[in-house]
Amino acid sequence: MRGARLPPGFRTRATYAARPARPGGPGGVRVAGRPSGQVEAGGGGVQWREFAEQMAVLARDLLAKQSVSETLDAIAAAAVELVQGCDAAGILAVRKGRAITLASCGDMVEESDRLQGELGEGPCYDLARRENGSRTYRITDMTRPQPGCPAYAEAARKLGIGSMTGILLYTDKEDFGALNLYARRPGAFTEEIETAGWMLASHAAVALSSARTIDQLEHAMETRHAIGEAMGILMARHRLSEDDAFDVLRRISQHHNVKLRDVAQKFRSEYDRP
Repeated sequence: MRGARLPPGFRTRATYAARPARPGGPGGVRVAGRPSGQVEAGGGGVQWREFAEQMAVLARDLLAKQSVSETLDAIAAAAVELVQGCDAAGILAVRKGRAITLASCGDMVEESDRLQGELGEGPCYDLARRENGSRTYRITDMTRPQPGCPAYAEAARKLGIGSMTGILLYTDKEDFGALNLYARRPGAFTEEIETAGWMLASHAAVALSSARTIDQLEHAMETRHAIGEAMGILMARHRLSEDDAFDVLRRISQHHNVKLRDVAQKFRSEYDRP
């Protein structure tokens, strides 16, 4: 394999470091390495062996995650790190007409998902409705008119989305899931870069196949958000570390025999009182 080149559209890093997940924040994958290792679409001189090793380490890290939610968060984070030009990534599920963000890395993801759900249109909806068997989409320039989703495209431009690409993970009647990659500049995603998305989407599809229902995943996401907000309140009020704040919630939960989520929600409700 000497002299073999990396598939176009990938960045490379020397090593991965797994970051332990905490409630309220994505598990993610923290990548450490050398900037010179990045490879842009259509080029690069990194050998296949190095790339294969990096993907193998990522796969092992995903297997070590404690939950499906953590796994999906790590995949979204890896997309931003590995795919050239990708500024944000997320995994969207549509369940009974409702858009649910299962994972996100980047501030534009959840708002984009919400817009697609509210408007009932967008590239993910278009992809799920196609009858030609296609499982990928690519919007190369969001600044241009998008006849398939004009309302969403206008709103996406205001979010700063310049281009998008995505892969359909599954379809089930009117429900579907998709991995979406976002870039602030137009033309960031070429046909070649879809290869990178396919590799990450395969991990996401396997993770979702092990989940019982999307409703359970949504419940888990809500629980993590509630605990994360409660931890933030404790950290701000009492100047606690993240670990100490979590320990406080855990001790209260155990002492009163109340679910951790319920303890967190009580903290949130009391904090929101005028």
